[in-house]
Amino acid sequence: MVSFTWRVVMTAVIVAALSLAVGSVAEIETDAEHDEVEFKTEDSELIYGDLFVVKKGKRAPIVLLFHQASSNGRAEYAYHIPRLVENGYNVLVIDQRSGGNHFGGENRTVEGMRDEEVSYCDAYPDLEAALEFVVDEGFKGSRYAWGSSYSGALVLRLGMEHPDELSGVLAFSPAVGQAMYPCSTSVYVKNIEVPTFLAATAAGVSKYRGAKKRKTRKLASAAADYVDTFYIADNGIHGASMLDPERVGGDVEKHWSAMLYFMKSNP
Repeated sequence: MVSFTWRVVMTAVIVAALSLAVGSVAEIETDAEHDEVEFKTEDSELIYGDLFVVKKGKRAPIVLLFHQASSNGRAEYAYHIPRLVENGYNVLVIDQRSGGNHFGGENRTVEGMRDEEVSYCDAYPDLEAALEFVVDEGFKGSRYAWGSSYSGALVLRLGMEHPDELSGVLAFSPAVGQAMYPCSTSVYVKNIEVPTFLAATAAGVSKYRGAKKRKTRKLASAAADYVDTFYIADNGIHGASMLDPERVGGDVEKHWSAMLYFMKSNP
């Protein structure tokens, strides 16, 4: 059972000031109610996150955002959260135990841990705890698990193991390779039954198809057969950053349209 502690008074309009590693400040502005949350995983790790609830409340759909390697939820998704809220989605974004200050900010979960080595696969209980949290809190709307790079592979596992609790899975540049053993994309993508949106860059797909390992090439070539939507972002960059125009250095509206269409098509 997940335990949690609410912090920060809920407000109708929030400006969440996030301290960055360089000392500057980034702002996430939405018209959603915002709370910092804490909950424990099955293996007793304390996970920190942020919950944004739209005016429709717990009846509205909710997106669970998980970050990429060396990152944290607030910094990676500072652009994404307001747009999701604007489109009527509640958002839970967490700091996984495998992360850091990439994109700025700090990973509160990592900061609270003892100095220990953590693999990408070790973060999977954090995703399960986040899903359990929103279920226990009574969010009745559709639930979507969203992962970026290494967490893109982990959300595929989450969808495979918890199909009755999710309406869809979105995996942006899901990681493969030795660092992901034994939780690589290839382990789960062929067996997932939950509607799945898998997004990759054109360069990334070409890289996979040119890989030395036959299994990696086969996965990239056949991904369209395993998932509902296999989206290739021609002007994208790695992970969920393909949805951030500043990081891409160009227009990303086509990417947003494809992603939102998928979620609206799988309520």
